Amino acid sequence: MISLLIPLSLAGGGLAAGVMLSTVIGIEPYTKAMPYDGYVRAISFLWPRYDPLMPIVNAITFLANAALAVLAPSAGARSLYTAAAALLALVMAVSVVKNVPINKYVTSLDPGDPPPDWAARDPRTRWRTWNLIRTVLVLAALAAAGAGAATLM
Repeated sequence: MISLLIPLSLAGGGLAAGVMLSTVIGIEPYTKAMPYDGYVRAISFLWPRYDPLMPIVNAITFLANAALAVLAPSAGARSLYTAAAALLALVMAVSVVKNVPINKYVTSLDPGDPPPDWAARDPRTRWRTWNLIRTVLVLAALAAAGAGAATLM
């Protein structure tokens, strides 16, 4: 079982970290530079593609790390996998509590009719901040899982 969970933990963590890092270095700066209508259209296009995938990847990766936190044969590995699972739980919490509501708000907007107070309500800076936080968390989770795997080699 452990021999299946370790690659699942690392592959899922790598996929999650890669996707989130790509938003930090490419997608977010690009959407930040867009005018209102382009931004709303871009999020309406992108979000339905990321939303079904990333919650599944994060949940599977969390479960793999949580299982390894229980099943790993050494205390050091169990501690590292516990940390990875805890960090992934934080990633999912930030996503659900902060980023998803912002995405729902943006996708509810009419690209051709900006709210009169758009300058005050533009959520791009808040979304970027929370995305950066969860990206750091998922990278730390991947590092912890990698260290856990290394202790078992």
